Amino acid sequence: MKQTTFASLAFEQKKKPTRRELFLAEMEAVVPWSALLAVIEPHYPKAGRRGRQPMPLETMLRIYFMQQWYALSDPAMEDALYEIESMRRFARLELSDDALPDETTILKFRHLLERHGLTSAMMNVINETLEARGLLLKGGTMVDATIIHAAPSTKNREKQRDPEMHQTKKGNQWYFGMKIHVGADANSGLAHTVSVTPANVPDVNEFPNLLREDDRAVFGDKGYVNKSFKQAGRKAGVFWGVSLKASKQHPLTAANKRFNHRMSSIRARVEHLFRVIKRQFGYTKVRYKGLAKNAAQVFSLIGLTNLYLARREMMS
Repeated sequence: MKQTTFASLAFEQKKKPTRRELFLAEMEAVVPWSALLAVIEPHYPKAGRRGRQPMPLETMLRIYFMQQWYALSDPAMEDALYEIESMRRFARLELSDDALPDETTILKFRHLLERHGLTSAMMNVINETLEARGLLLKGGTMVDATIIHAAPSTKNREKQRDPEMHQTKKGNQWYFGMKIHVGADANSGLAHTVSVTPANVPDVNEFPNLLREDDRAVFGDKGYVNKSFKQAGRKAGVFWGVSLKASKQHPLTAANKRFNHRMSSIRARVEHLFRVIKRQFGYTKVRYKGLAKNAAQVFSLIGLTNLYLARREMMS
């Protein structure tokens, strides 16, 4: 039996729940815990062996998710477990009689997820849950991409920038980092397909990888203009909602501009995904070196973003 600490008693006597408590309560209700644990369990160390016993799997998964929601490094996550009662409760830990996981334990769990490709599997499980609830429909896809910055400095051991990241020019500004490409459901705005590339890869190159076989409508901005894709899509009976691009020889007519405006109003829903990832979850810069580790984090973030955007419908 766990002994209740003074911190827990003081926490229970609070009259007003904080925003963090309300958010964690919502996530507690919508995350498909049992399905996600079933994905990880075959790869997780088993208890009962000689030596130090592993932390409970569900506790480590909850800690990993809090890292994504609050943009915490491994050391910062360890400190938060000691300092913040609501986070300990969400992780089902007590300060009195539980050995709280240290930053190395948290790091090793993240490496396990990366090594076995489990974050993309978890995103698929979340999307299957949303699809079963009728929140992720088929029939139309919105495509978009966003740049995530990487450290451009060469003041490190190798005296060079991350070789897997690249620079690209957007408008009059240069950016160095990677790019997240997303295919989102045209009805709900939830992401169904994700890919990660260096920042210099053109959006249109990833276009075919973001579509589903049964899509009957496609929406994208001018970065996805491609004559051969458009002809193939229309031949297959797909509604082509990619914005029209002007040229010196062929400026946009008034009808073209009205079409672009209508398509932009539909496509704008995909921006909510990037708003949540960058502003709500604070993911504006890559945390790790190399595309593989950062892509693993992106899959987790996209899955959790889908749950966040659909939380009210799932709780109703």
